[in-house]
Formats: sequence, C-alpha cells, structure tokens
Amino acid sequence: MPSTTVYNMAGEAVEELELSEQVFGVIPNVPVLHQVVTAQLVNRRQGNASTKTRSEVSGGNKKPYRQKGTGRARQGSIRAPQFRHGGVVWGPRPHPYHHDVPKKMRRLAIRSALSDKVANEQLVVVDNLTLDAPRTKDMLAILEKLPSADGKKVLMMLPRRDENVVLSTRNIPTAKVQHVSCINVVELLKHDYVIMPKMTVRWIEMVFGEGLSADEATRRIAEELDAAENAQDTEDAGETTAEEPTDAEEPTAESELEHDEAEDDVEDEGDEESDDEDSSAAEDEEE
Repeated sequence: MPSTTVYNMAGEAVEELELSEQVFGVIPNVPVLHQVVTAQLVNRRQGNASTKTRSEVSGGNKKPYRQKGTGRARQGSIRAPQFRHGGVVWGPRPHPYHHDVPKKMRRLAIRSALSDKVANEQLVVVDNLTLDAPRTKDMLAILEKLPSADGKKVLMMLPRRDENVVLSTRNIPTAKVQHVSCINVVELLKHDYVIMPKMTVRWIEMVFGEGLSADEATRRIAEELDAAENAQDTEDAGETTAEEPTDAEEPTAESELEHDEAEDDVEDEGDEESDDEDSSAAEDEEE
C-alpha cells in the first residue's frame, strides 16, 4: 500500500499516512493520459476564428473595367481573392472543437497522474494549510520549509476555499491554489509538486476510490471540518476558563477590607444589645 509523509507548516515530519491503493497505487496509463490531456486542451478552444469570402467583403459590386480591349486580364470584381482587400479562399470558419471522453477514462487518467506523483515523491501532504491573515511573505516561508522548495511549480488543492491562502498565493508566479473539486489532469502534469492537506486526500479517496459524487464528498468534508473547528473552540474556551482566577480563590484587598468592616459592625451591634439588656435588668431589680 502506498504511503507518504505528513508535514506540518513548519516543515517537520509529523506522521506517515497510508494512501488508497485504488487511487494512489495504480500503474499510470500513458495512452489514456494522452487522450484525456488532448481532449481537455481541445475543449478549451473557442472555435470562433473566421474570415470573409469574396461574397462577404464589402464593395466590389462593379466590374473594374471593360472585358476586352484594355490589354489586361479580365476581372469581374476588385474583391476577388487575387486582389488586395479581397476575400479569403478556404479560410477558417467558426466550428466546435469539443471532444467527449468517457467518465471512466477521465477518472483513470487522474488516478494515473496522482499515482505518478506519489511514485516520484512529488505529492506533499500537510496536516493543515491555513493562515491567520493574507500575507505573501508567510506563504513563501511555508513553501520554503516544505520538500517542494526548489523553485519548481507548485499546485495547492484545498478541501474548502480559504481567502487568506488564496490572497497570499496569487502573487507567487510558481504557485497556484484551487479547490480539490477542480482537479484535472493538465494541472497535475503541468506542476512539479502537488501540496494538499489530509482532508483533500480524504476527498480524493471518497470520489475516485469509493465512487461518491463531488458534491457529496464536499458536503461530508465540510461537516468534518466544522465539527473539528467546534471541538477546537470548545477546548480553547475550557482552557481559558480554567486559567482565569476566581474571586474566592484570590480575594482582593478591597474585599478583605469590606469583610473586616462588616465584622466590626456586627461586634458593635452585639455590644450595644448586651448593654441594653444589662440596663433593663438593673431597672427591674430597683422596682
């Protein structure tokens, strides 16, 4: 079973992650890769190149000169192909270039590209890829610490869009960020290294290994990320509450002073009550 090392954002090896044999351990199928790449590049063409024939060019409705007696070759229009500003013969016309590829072939090509990256140690998995604020300098520092820090082209695939990561990367010419649902063979082959968090690996295994749809895998990953964030927030809140001192544990000087004054008032009231009782008892004896 193929495996890869998981790094943190400091470039330190954290753990060893086992990958799916069905997705990351197949033998690359070069003919399928070629066919899918060709189809993808062809489908990018708009197919709107066009030229005008002699019937579409403006002008040329009048015979330039008479048929005979001039000593020149006979001409019927100045918009004929042999004239300057004339029509074009056999020029390009708008037409579609679309090329369909079966779904199984597309998925096989992606699995082949991912397996090739793993075999050549060009797949870098990180435990988490987040930034507190958009800053290109911080992203460059992260890329320099990872194994892909040799000036090569890097493709980062995220399980969920992170604006801080996107804004921090868009000014780096050798790096590109995209959502994992936009995975395609051309981008995988065009970039030398692929960086992805563990959740992205999980998304790929669910879609290309378990056969889930992209929307269903995205929904499940979002639920797992939200649950992890809520658990982290709860843990942080508990630690903060435990660190804050209570009034009972650390009484202030003001509270101690108020407590002493209250005790003195109670003692004074007790003395006054005892004096009143003594005086009333003496009056009874005299009567």
